[in-house]
Amino acid sequence: MGKRKSKKKNKSRHTCLKIGCVLVVVLAIWGAAGEWFVHHPRFWISSQPAALSKVLCWIGNPLADVTDAFGWTGYDTICEYDTEAPSGSVFFAGAPKRIAGPAPQDIRILDRGEFKIGWSDTLRHPVWCAYHVTRDARYENAKRPGFSKDRSLSRTPAPGDYTKSGYDRGHMVPNYAIVTRYGEEAQKLTFCMSNIAPQTPALNRGVWREFEHRIADLWTARYGEIWVVVGCISATSNRETIGGSDIDVPTAYYQIVIAQEGMDVRALAVLFDQSVGWKAWAARHLVTIDELESLTGLDFNPELPSFLQEPLESDLPSRLWPIRPLDIFRQIALRFM
Repeated sequence: MGKRKSKKKNKSRHTCLKIGCVLVVVLAIWGAAGEWFVHHPRFWISSQPAALSKVLCWIGNPLADVTDAFGWTGYDTICEYDTEAPSGSVFFAGAPKRIAGPAPQDIRILDRGEFKIGWSDTLRHPVWCAYHVTRDARYENAKRPGFSKDRSLSRTPAPGDYTKSGYDRGHMVPNYAIVTRYGEEAQKLTFCMSNIAPQTPALNRGVWREFEHRIADLWTARYGEIWVVVGCISATSNRETIGGSDIDVPTAYYQIVIAQEGMDVRALAVLFDQSVGWKAWAARHLVTIDELESLTGLDFNPELPSFLQEPLESDLPSRLWPIRPLDIFRQIALRFM
């Protein structure tokens, strides 16, 4: 009897071991397929069957977020440039220039010291903003001040104009990056309504905020000073406005990020619709800078020589930038903040 029981136990153990091995193999294949899938361009992913995309993205997105951060998967857009980085300048290669619609014709540049705003009286919000983030955070993250009307502009909304609109007062130039690099006086300027545009809560408090923190905390630690252009895209007709006002509600928002290490210039751009989900993955929203130029009617980095501008703006990276290995847990924590 004892031998029979022992044989049954051994057989049961072997069965469990086989099942475990099969599960490991299935998970490994599923994970590998998911990573391969999510590194394709977003338009290719959207063309695949919805059920397949959901299954592969469910495992592929979190895995790729980690392996990309280590630099094990995906690739970046990097070009060589034998000119030193414009350290301390707000723009990497000049202010965005209007070349066509849908960019409004009344864009004027507001100088806010460490950041600049491309403002439109017609839209009553910025069309674009530019800022730079140094490697070292010299100041503590101060308490958030209240929003205030920009008295230098007659067409800026009042903070209360957004109340009960269903939209957040979305920062274009982020509070956190500015206060930790340039102090409280610069921070107050980010809370002027001239730096604000309507964003859905899911966008403003979700992937947009997470992306801002990647720039300010993770990528500066790895690459040093970073230059950013953020902006929005508005409809050319049948525009949505905040109820009871003429404040335009953009259809989408974008961020363009550039860093330079020695002779290596790297760039990436992301585009988010207002309908983006709370837990969207920024890497699934990568676009080329050329695509953004077509959508916005703006010329970005106009002072770059064509031999650098053309490949830098036409190439589509397949990942967000890698970070320092010691910052991996900080990146993971961003998903739960």
